[in-house]
Formats: sequence, C-alpha cells, structure tokens
Amino acid sequence: MTAASVPRQSSSPDEPSRPPEDPRHRIRRRALTLLIIVLLIGVPAGYLVISANQSRDSGKDKEEKYSATGLTAGWPSRVQRRLYQVPIPGWSSDVAYYETNNWKTSRLYAQFRTSNEALDTFLDNIGTNTGELKQDKIAISARDQRIVGWEFTGPGPWYGLVHHQKDPAPTQDIVVNRSDPQHPMVYVVSRAVP
Repeated sequence: MTAASVPRQSSSPDEPSRPPEDPRHRIRRRALTLLIIVLLIGVPAGYLVISANQSRDSGKDKEEKYSATGLTAGWPSRVQRRLYQVPIPGWSSDVAYYETNNWKTSRLYAQFRTSNEALDTFLDNIGTNTGELKQDKIAISARDQRIVGWEFTGPGPWYGLVHHQKDPAPTQDIVVNRSDPQHPMVYVVSRAVP
C-alpha cells in the first residue's frame, strides 16, 4: 500500500510572499531561543541546588549541636537561662553549658567563674543566699557529674546547696569551688519537670 500524499496548499494570493530568512538572523533567533531555555530551566535548577546545599549544611550544624555531649563553651540562650532560672551574672568568665531533654526531666548544666558579689546576686536572684551554702557538700549527683565530665576533687574548699522549688519551677543543685577566694567557680544543674 502506498502512503497517501497530502496536497500542498498554495499560499493566499492576497498575502505577500516572505523573503528567505537571512542566515545571520536565523543564528541570532536560535541563540536567543537557547538563552531563554537556559534561563527558564537553568536558573530555577541552580536555585534548587544552592537551596538544597544550604539546607543540608544547616541540618549538619543542628545535628552536630544536638549530638554533642559534654559542655559547650559559651553562654546558654536567654530563653534557656530564663526557663531553667540560671541568671549567670554579667562579666562571668569560663562560661559553659549543656542541656539535656527527655520526656521526664530536662536539665541545664552550667558553669561560670564570677566575683563574690556576683555570686551573692546570683543566689539572691534564684531565691536563696550564700548562708545556705554548706562546706564539703557536693550537691550535684555523681550521675550528673559524669554526664558533663565534672570532677569535684581538686583543691577547695567546696560548698554546695540544693534549691528546691515547687513544680513547674526548676530545682537547682549548686556547687561552688572557692579555691580562688575572690573568684569562685560555680557549677549548676537545674532540673525542670515538664
């Protein structure tokens, strides 16, 4: 069987005939078409690649932050300090913290070196005072010490107290090292029950 041929339609007698396309014009038209296609496909694809890389990097940063164990040098966020009621005095040094959360108890571990006056203010702000500190009382449990790597065996004297509060307010276990009489080192574990 032979293929049916379609009759060729003649152009309208009213329509002027077009001159053949100039090769330079055809190259320019094809280049413009190619540029438009690249822009319509390439720009969104490039944006997706950049966005995916930023998202992956952000996820890695968060994963490192939340998989870290032990103390992190620096100040806990204001929200953490307010939630756990650990108002670290300004001008403190050697500040570090670590937070743990589970369905039963959330804890903020914090340490800082401060002045005697700032220690008094810190204790006043959480609702206790230096008179409550008992010599040779290590108020932070061995379990909590292991979690962040604290060892209260160095030169002292060591003082401690447990500041109990009614739920949902946190309870703070505090240990103070006064080996430097002018600049005590303070260790705090604040426990909040959700």
